Amino acid sequence: MSRASRIVVVGDVITDVVAVLSGPLATGSDTAAGIRFSGGGQAANTAAWLAAQGAEVTLAAAVGDDEAGRERVAELERVGVACAVERHEDYPTGTVIVLTHDGERTMISQRGANLRLTAAQIDRALAEAPDAGHMHLSAYTLLDAGSRGAGLRALAAARERGLTTSVDAASAAPLRRVGATAFLTWVRDVDLLLVNTDEATVLAGGLDPAAQGRALTSVARRVVVKRGAAGAVWVDRTGVVEAAPARGVPVVDVTGAGDAFAAGLLTAWRAGADPRAALSRAGDLGALAVSSIGARPTP
Repeated sequence: MSRASRIVVVGDVITDVVAVLSGPLATGSDTAAGIRFSGGGQAANTAAWLAAQGAEVTLAAAVGDDEAGRERVAELERVGVACAVERHEDYPTGTVIVLTHDGERTMISQRGANLRLTAAQIDRALAEAPDAGHMHLSAYTLLDAGSRGAGLRALAAARERGLTTSVDAASAAPLRRVGATAFLTWVRDVDLLLVNTDEATVLAGGLDPAAQGRALTSVARRVVVKRGAAGAVWVDRTGVVEAAPARGVPVVDVTGAGDAFAAGLLTAWRAGADPRAALSRAGDLGALAVSSIGARPTP
């Protein structure tokens, strides 16, 4: 692994409107909920969790030239994230409405300015981060046609500079829309691919997690299949298969749990931890995330 310490995270910045429902959604009627507004976005969340662990991290992203965008950038800077973020006048900062109940969540998204992320911005962000050693990409950037060029440039630029790379597969529904063949072509030869159970099924079929991981190592050097309450599985091209259980904690809100997991995994792996230890650290942060409302670490 590179000795350079900084992690460049590429992807989305979002305002989350999180509604923790008191019971099942009453379609066509009212459902009581606890509601809060907070910073979100897979890439921004991961960057915040990385910074909370003391990692040097730069976020390359796009927001609207609006109050929400200014707030999202300011809160990331307050927790130590260097923001290579461009503002766009004609697009609002992205917003996601998150409905969560009984350990499950449903997201209603407006991608907004995230669609304006460009390849040129990626190059500028890397030029401002000469100490970068790793590139982490939220696949939302690849799954949206508007920002796909930026996502592809991020992976290409990382290879040109000798950075290690990781991709979080993001979400099963948009993966289905673009198709497994296209997505796996885009992420070929990344060092680490993170997928949850649904995403793994889209990309590798309805196999058991270890078999899914083995199938996906034809594309990525290492694969981690996140299984929620069932834990996670690590598979790599050397034949190593490592499984780890999930922490037994009360689940309050699963929003951002995968982003926290990714941050724990990345910092441990890049520090030289073996798969078991890396999964353990990732599980610690994932458990911390589901124990509180919102997608970011508590200051």
